[in-house]
Amino acid sequence: MKVLLFGRTGQVGSALAEQAVAPVVLQSLHRVDVDLADSSAIDRVIRQAQPDVVINAAAYTAVDAAESEPDQAYQVNAKAPGVMAQACLECQALLVHYSTDYVFDGRGRQPYVEDSPTGPTGVYARSKLAGEVAVMAAGGQAIILRTGWVYSHDGRNFLHTMLRLAESGVPLSVVADQVGAPTYAPDLATATWKIIDRLQAQSNTSTLRILHATNHGEVSWHGFASALFERLGRNDVVVEAITTAMYPTAAPRPAYSVLSNDRLDKEFGVRLPSWEDGMMRCLDRLRTAKP
Repeated sequence: MKVLLFGRTGQVGSALAEQAVAPVVLQSLHRVDVDLADSSAIDRVIRQAQPDVVINAAAYTAVDAAESEPDQAYQVNAKAPGVMAQACLECQALLVHYSTDYVFDGRGRQPYVEDSPTGPTGVYARSKLAGEVAVMAAGGQAIILRTGWVYSHDGRNFLHTMLRLAESGVPLSVVADQVGAPTYAPDLATATWKIIDRLQAQSNTSTLRILHATNHGEVSWHGFASALFERLGRNDVVVEAITTAMYPTAAPRPAYSVLSNDRLDKEFGVRLPSWEDGMMRCLDRLRTAKP
């Protein structure tokens, strides 16, 4: 199975590449290999590769910067996925594209299902929803995986930020009124490969759907940080709860962005572990990586 991966060095892309085993023949691309602002380059690399599967793990993820760089955000998050989807249609390849919990407005209080009304509130969120629309409009074989609060044992993310700030010795102020599902990138990668395997085995040419894929459970950022330091036995770290209003950002964040994974479980038999389990394995990975 020939797989072409965009976004090799990102958190999800790195995990996908690490887990790729035979019969997968993986060709992975970094931003220096193909410019996602160049539609012709995207089309050309897919046509030359003639893959069975294309995975788009590349995205413009600078949520706040997107407010002042809307053109860049839409080029990478909306136009590029549409180009990929069209090229995949013509090559008869499956496209797996990642989207975000930010497509919802965050006013709900129950986990969002795939058919819940969307309502993105910032440039980043709107560009990601536009990417979903572009992929669906192409009409080929495509799976859109919405996820959220992604972190890993490497890369820049909330967990690493908390660990770094803890070394300052001052109390940490963390937002307590935003709730989501922290998702460990390797768990998302594992789920992705399972979905691909199922679809390839079925040889279903009518695949075109959205699925939610996050670690199980929900917690606030404050709760996640508190659990992190409790797990580490760091009683010396004080984590203070603050409100979103006390930590203003350029782009709005959804107050509640938990996604229901029921469809993924029922239709594919795939269920990601709890966020607590993912966090513990991430910390174990960090410990083993230390010299």
